Amino acid sequence: MSLSDLCIQRPVFATMLVAALLVLGAFSYKDLGVDLFPKVDLPNIVVTTRFAGAGPEEVETQITKVIEEAVNTISGIDELRSSSFEGISQVVVVFKLNRDPSDCAQDVRDRVGRILAKLPDGVEPPIIEKFDPDAAPVISVVVASPWPHKELTEFAKKRIKESIESVPGVGQVNMVGGREREVHVNLDSDRLRALGVTPHDVKEALKRQNLEVPGGLVETGPRDMVLRTIGRVGRVEDFRKVVVKEVGGTLIRMEDLAAVTDAEQEQRTMARLDGTNAVALIVQKQSGTNTVQVVAAVKQRLEELKAIVPSEVKLETVRDQSRFILAAFHAVMEHLILGALLASLVVYLFLGNMRSTLIAAVAIPTSVISTFTLMRFYDFTLNQMSLLALALAVGLVIDDAIVVLENIFRHIDERGSTPMAAASEATREIALAVMATTLSLVVIFLPVAFMPGIIGRFFKAFGLTMTFSILVSMLVSFTLTPMMCSRFLRRKGEGKGHGGSGGLDWFHSRIQSAYLALLGRSLKHRFVVVIAAGLCIVSTVPILKIVGKDFIPFDDQSEFLINIKAPEGTSIQSTGKILSDIERRLRGLGNVEKV
Repeated sequence: MSLSDLCIQRPVFATMLVAALLVLGAFSYKDLGVDLFPKVDLPNIVVTTRFAGAGPEEVETQITKVIEEAVNTISGIDELRSSSFEGISQVVVVFKLNRDPSDCAQDVRDRVGRILAKLPDGVEPPIIEKFDPDAAPVISVVVASPWPHKELTEFAKKRIKESIESVPGVGQVNMVGGREREVHVNLDSDRLRALGVTPHDVKEALKRQNLEVPGGLVETGPRDMVLRTIGRVGRVEDFRKVVVKEVGGTLIRMEDLAAVTDAEQEQRTMARLDGTNAVALIVQKQSGTNTVQVVAAVKQRLEELKAIVPSEVKLETVRDQSRFILAAFHAVMEHLILGALLASLVVYLFLGNMRSTLIAAVAIPTSVISTFTLMRFYDFTLNQMSLLALALAVGLVIDDAIVVLENIFRHIDERGSTPMAAASEATREIALAVMATTLSLVVIFLPVAFMPGIIGRFFKAFGLTMTFSILVSMLVSFTLTPMMCSRFLRRKGEGKGHGGSGGLDWFHSRIQSAYLALLGRSLKHRFVVVIAAGLCIVSTVPILKIVGKDFIPFDDQSEFLINIKAPEGTSIQSTGKILSDIERRLRGLGNVEKV
């Protein structure tokens, strides 16, 4: 007994088979994340080394070239590039795509570990990390207030930043524009010379007398106690009492040499919101987490924090990736639903019967919902690529059901068979043709999932999603469709009929007449038809050049970014003045919400 015959005779079996796919798909849909693009793990490794106070030339010769020579011997490197800035060296190692990113990172760590002794004194240990586009910033929060920078920074760090860092899925929160509290020791050069003290002596005195070190264990009979040595300076006034040197039995203290002030860090970054001093918190998500879920959790935490934030402090979300992702997601989902409805409407126009339309249309939600199971199994997200596949599949998954339905309809209409017999015989008759049609689509879309390169990784979700939805549609056409036809279709004279609708006869007759006329002319002028088809094929080449090519489509996210470059050596204060003028002009434009 074939599968279709089994489903016709056992309708409960067919119903439960499809229902199982729908239940699995529905529960899988709840676990699917929403993102803009598929997660792509690229084998790119970044080595960042900091050397405070060093110029770009020193960084390049003493750090960058040493690291490049060390990692250049690793096999599988596709590209090696570096950048040397003031105090920072960055080496990017791009491996071939067939290399595992974790193995690449370990190879780079091994090579860099061997040359640590060659790096100059004072260099911080190199930071080696995988370049992960999935861990990019997802939301930016600005804390703005007329408070002094020191107080605002302290508030943003203790109350806002540390609270956001505890949100599940948040990987890191970087603070821009903050100026934390700092004790400044401003040396007096005349006093230094007069007392015979060098800046090095002051530095070493501060290191010795502002230090806490482990004191070990103290045994007191049956108990052991941890000894804690408290040596840190607790107050600004105590810094002034630090002994720098003893000269001729006289203690020289810090207050004799310098002015000690309770100040703030030197400004190296700046942030403003609509012209008001601010601290920006750039939130990065953890690798592998879902952007929309992380942003939603951060927003919820911000709403909770607003209850404890003073009225003069403004808490604003200025950049939010989830907003555009959700807008794109809802737009594609809307098109997917509209496509399903319009496909069903077209089927109704040609079949002319609501029962037949519903039987064919069932294949659309069944195939789409069942596909969510495969997406959950492969850890896909609902992104532009996977939703594109589902939107495209809407017009394909109904084809198999229409072919089977039409053949069953023909057997009932022309041969007068009972719906049960027609469903069995017609499905068996058309089975190979349906399989051939479906598998021809599979061999088109399945190889897309295995394309090499970065594009192949992006299109993996597209190819597998399309393939699975098409295969599910074939299963539905061999199980649910014949079963429903055997139960719901009627022969002429039974009920309201099974096929044509009197109200649509005029439409069918016009379509048939137009088609027969076009077919007759085409057969009379076969050479013209062949020439037209050839011209259509040839025209694709110049049209392709006109259309152009790009990797990512241009999207309007209702945001724009202005980058300026000031003359070399411009201070951050001067740059801030330039930006103030730009901000003022931007706020004068229409439809600008915030700058």
